[in-house]
Amino acid sequence: MMKYLEAFINTIVGTLDWTWRSITFDVVWYNNYFWGLILISLIVWILEIVFPWRKNQSVFRKDFWLDIFYMFFNFFIFAIVISGFYKVLELFFLDIFGMDAKSLALIDMKKFPMWSQLLIFFIILDFVQWFTHVLLHRFNALWRFHKVHHSVKEMGFAAHLRYHWMENILYKPLKVLGVMLLGGFEPEQAYVVHFAAITIGHLNHANIKLSYGPLKYVFNNPVMHLYHHAYALPKDRFYGVNFGISLSLWDYIFKTNYIPEDNGTIELGYEGDSKMPNSFFKQLFYGFKKED
Repeated sequence: MMKYLEAFINTIVGTLDWTWRSITFDVVWYNNYFWGLILISLIVWILEIVFPWRKNQSVFRKDFWLDIFYMFFNFFIFAIVISGFYKVLELFFLDIFGMDAKSLALIDMKKFPMWSQLLIFFIILDFVQWFTHVLLHRFNALWRFHKVHHSVKEMGFAAHLRYHWMENILYKPLKVLGVMLLGGFEPEQAYVVHFAAITIGHLNHANIKLSYGPLKYVFNNPVMHLYHHAYALPKDRFYGVNFGISLSLWDYIFKTNYIPEDNGTIELGYEGDSKMPNSFFKQLFYGFKKED
């Protein structure tokens, strides 16, 4: 038991230390996820201001500051709190089942050149997240938590990371499974995938009209993702459309794509979204009751 307690405490302290060293520029610049998030956010926000898609939308749109807080809560505060629990689970599965990150390896990633390692890593994790996203819409018990993200009424870059803390927990097992299929391998340059995903995600939610031409069939984009947040959808698309995270190709492959037009003025949300609490603290506990 002491081993688990020590691992729990040491992991939280280590994550807290890493976060603080990131804030104080005491880590190598390309691994600085704290200031990297801020830099990407500022760049995309400036693009929103200079090239607004919905020109009547305020720069400080509805829930702007709430979404900004969500960015830091989900990426750093909650990550610190939950890190110890993840470490204990990792040790538990190793001790009880003899399972570690290499137990389900399908391929030896180290045999591939670095560029293909990054590409495979990116594609596998993106598909896992796409599939998890579909589940969040398909099952009511999961949808109740995902409603926090879909309660956004005016789209902007920071809405990207406005999601219930339970989504971190729901995504984690399948993301870990994806990494285990790669033999527990994470490329040394995994930060490239991290920052690419953040940039694409920010742009997908930004008040900017981008579709990338022919590349729209590969990469998710603001025009496509806006309809994922549409209040009204066709009856045969009741569970949702355009589930892509970074890549749109999964939606085209599995026929979940839907982009009827691109004027950007559609109503956002879902039926009954007025019941969503306005405060962050009330949203923290939303979704645990069947009536939510």
